[in-house]
Amino acid sequence: MKAGKLPADLLARLLDRLPADPRVLLGPGIGRDAAAIDLGDGRVLVAKTDPITFASDQIGRYVVHVNANDVACVGARPTFFLATVLLPEGATPALAEEIFEQIRATCAALGVTPIGGHTEITIGLDRPVVAGAMLGETTREGLVRPDGARPGDHVLLTKGIAIEGTALLARDAADALRARGVADATIDAAARLLIEPGISVVREALAACATGLVHALHDPTEGGLATALRELAQAAGAQVRLRPGDVPVLEETSTICAALRLDPFGLLASGALLVCVGAEACDRVREAVRESGVAAACIGEVAPGTGGGIIDARGLQPLPRFERDELARFLEALGANDPT
Repeated sequence: MKAGKLPADLLARLLDRLPADPRVLLGPGIGRDAAAIDLGDGRVLVAKTDPITFASDQIGRYVVHVNANDVACVGARPTFFLATVLLPEGATPALAEEIFEQIRATCAALGVTPIGGHTEITIGLDRPVVAGAMLGETTREGLVRPDGARPGDHVLLTKGIAIEGTALLARDAADALRARGVADATIDAAARLLIEPGISVVREALAACATGLVHALHDPTEGGLATALRELAQAAGAQVRLRPGDVPVLEETSTICAALRLDPFGLLASGALLVCVGAEACDRVREAVRESGVAAACIGEVAPGTGGGIIDARGLQPLPRFERDELARFLEALGANDPT
């Protein structure tokens, strides 16, 4: 198998083997990025784990945000964080210091307390790998299920695509971009997307959930917006009618994807948030998100149909299916000295 997510059919077979527990309100499944456990008295513990394997620069910042995002996407406030930090042989003490400071500072910005983890020097690595685990808490009433989207819902997208993939390419493949004619000013601006608008969706997710009107949330990550929409639709047993022209794509993303012949709809997309909400409540939820300081656009609707489909609302071809993220495809080609 190639780098990236496991094939969906293989993952589904593996998940089907896992035992059930009545205390688990949200268990493992395609399109489910966090678990929810009933603690009794109406309290719900939310747990999430995710590694960072693509990035090396700012890896500590990435690992906190991607785990916090998935906790917030089920309506919980991220609270406690653990990290497993694997460093390659020959790593300097300065690298360990840098990663730990990134984790500490990012947790502090989110109001999260680091509570432990594990660190070691690992044989066979050529870059650091950090796996995070985030815990949060909500109530049974406040829990937002990933399979809660309903036919007729409007689909909102915050910020734009693909913030994380664009920033990673600018930071880790600047020479390849320059070789394709991308200006240094564009590369520098793209690298700053990690900070502004950033890859966190916690603020806007909690703002949307505070309205009590949200049916489902999902943050596009590996495989980009196209994969996230399919996961959202599959979880709900529905389809999504997408208006591709309404999807906000940052200028830096458009430039970099054109230069490297990548499709922004399949590029790593942390920093954007999908919100499914009834048509009658769309404006109210969008305004709540905007009041949190984050832009949001309506990009389509949930429709009845076979789970997992994405239909172009204009009657054109549906979005392609990305079996692996465009970033993984590019990095593999780059390693073979052929970035096309």
